[in-house]
Amino acid sequence: MNRSKSSAGRIKLKAQAKSALKNAAKPRRAVTALPRRQLRVPRAGLYEQAATRLRLLIVRGDLAPGQLLLEADLSDALGVSRTPLREALKQLATEGLVELRLNRSAIVAPLRQDELVELFEALAGIERCAAELAATRMAARDVEQLETMQRRIEWHHSRGEMREYFEINQQIHRAIVGFARNSVLKATHDALLPRAERARFFGLSVLGRWEESVRDHQEILDALKARDAGRAGQLLGHHVRRTGEVVAGTLPLEADEAGAVKTSRELRAAAKRKAGL
Repeated sequence: MNRSKSSAGRIKLKAQAKSALKNAAKPRRAVTALPRRQLRVPRAGLYEQAATRLRLLIVRGDLAPGQLLLEADLSDALGVSRTPLREALKQLATEGLVELRLNRSAIVAPLRQDELVELFEALAGIERCAAELAATRMAARDVEQLETMQRRIEWHHSRGEMREYFEINQQIHRAIVGFARNSVLKATHDALLPRAERARFFGLSVLGRWEESVRDHQEILDALKARDAGRAGQLLGHHVRRTGEVVAGTLPLEADEAGAVKTSRELRAAAKRKAGL
């Protein structure tokens, strides 16, 4: 009798084990019940490439503030269909570079005086804090990297190469924030940078600002090399805030789309004259 019970128990355990293996091999209903859109890996390549190209055109003023972004024209120029183009425009809208409008074409976000002042107030505080931290946390190789970039911006300035100068200038600002070794500070800076970049580029075209910028960067570098956190932070904070004031000062208090485009064209014309183009 006991043997019979023992044999029945073993048979039951084997049956349970087989059932468990069979169930484990089946996909869970909770997962398969999810909408396919949530499971599908997005094809990000095309829209990211389109966003990168459009961002550069906006930052450098080739697409002026307030300018209409016609999907047909942009699709043809970029060689992409409208679907990735629309995703790219949505991405740039989150960065504050594009404004999406209901049942109308998107536009390049206008440069507005009040928004610029607030943007550069925030950016100045972030970069000031970054410079103070970087002054005490930078390694010798970091200082050497900044010295190399300073020589490069001075060389481009001497040759009137504004666009090349601007690229290195942006690298310097990013580098100083990176040398602070604070991931939260860097993430916050990265989120604001796209909107600030085009204002910085326009700012260089204002009479005397380019020369002023070169001097500012040398003084900031000297303070960082001296490990003078207070002075490095003060200099960089003032430098950033000054850029916002210079650009905001060129704009009308209430800029409509036509006014924004006109201001941008004037600034770009001045930039080309300065660069000898």
